[in-house]
Amino acid sequence: MLRTLWDENGKVYIIDQTLLPGDLVISEIGTVDEMWDAIKRLRVRGAPAIGIAAAYGVWLGVRDLTEEDDVFAIARQYCDYLASSRPTAVNLFWALERMRRVLQEAEDEHLSLEEIQTDVLAEAQLLVEEDLEICRAIGKNGASLLRDGMSILTHCNAGGLATAGLGTALAPVYWATREEGKRLHVFADETRPLLQGARLTAWELQQAEISTTLICDNMAAMVMKQGLVSAVFVGTDRVAANGDTANKIGTYGLSIIARHHNIPFYVAAPTSSIDMSIATGADIPIEERDADEVRFFGNQLVAPEDIDVYNPAFDVTPSGMISAFVTEKGIVYPPYSENLLSITSEEQ
Repeated sequence: MLRTLWDENGKVYIIDQTLLPGDLVISEIGTVDEMWDAIKRLRVRGAPAIGIAAAYGVWLGVRDLTEEDDVFAIARQYCDYLASSRPTAVNLFWALERMRRVLQEAEDEHLSLEEIQTDVLAEAQLLVEEDLEICRAIGKNGASLLRDGMSILTHCNAGGLATAGLGTALAPVYWATREEGKRLHVFADETRPLLQGARLTAWELQQAEISTTLICDNMAAMVMKQGLVSAVFVGTDRVAANGDTANKIGTYGLSIIARHHNIPFYVAAPTSSIDMSIATGADIPIEERDADEVRFFGNQLVAPEDIDVYNPAFDVTPSGMISAFVTEKGIVYPPYSENLLSITSEEQ
């Protein structure tokens, strides 16, 4: 698998996902501002990946401080600043809370600036290593739901490009094909308006030599009706305590279509995406993005330039539409209010 983001020789690098599939460009991110911008403009995206990116962003800021700086106050400002880049994916805030705890421990222990820099970088690197293991576990657990010859439909990109490892929704596909030798086919929704399915998922699966068919978003109902889809696998940016799930816009509609055709609808969710502090999906903040993402197709204006646009980046799928969650802890079935609490409580 290609690495999505990593550090090397005191620098941080990302694959610039806004340039795929045309160009595979590795970009160095050198400052906190550059990392904020990379997250905001989707150069790095996917809930687990932006959490890790934000952690590296904190380190970039701390890396450049001097003994004369108010290190802890500035570092906490960096955490707050990076948290403002995108509002929906809870992994972003979860990762930054991890960084805040490292900073608090360093302050309590009166560590030197060099020691603080070392500890902050170590925590960001630990997030990468943990995500690698989480993706593998999600892949192995989710592969138990897949039989030889199945076709799955996925939406947006929840593969390796969205994480540090195999991905979430695509991890079961990679595990089942590579480790278990199962033959699988994937239908990838294009995912309007920014085409993460067409630009990223289709490209990523093709690189991995997985049998793949790209479809327009409005073709999903037809392929399900024709019996071409065995299951739907999607990722998530935030799961509420009752199992309501925020994911890329269009996911809710897919759950309705899948329910109508008696097709299982699975959500691949690392436990870091489960937010037990939010009771239902009604409480999940939904990011609204720039209107030109809809008015333009690439660089081509495809609508009246002054037309009003509604552009939510995510929608919320009610828990009752979800067949099961695939987590690193195992497969979670209803009742979600009890069973999600059970697996998240294990980490306390």
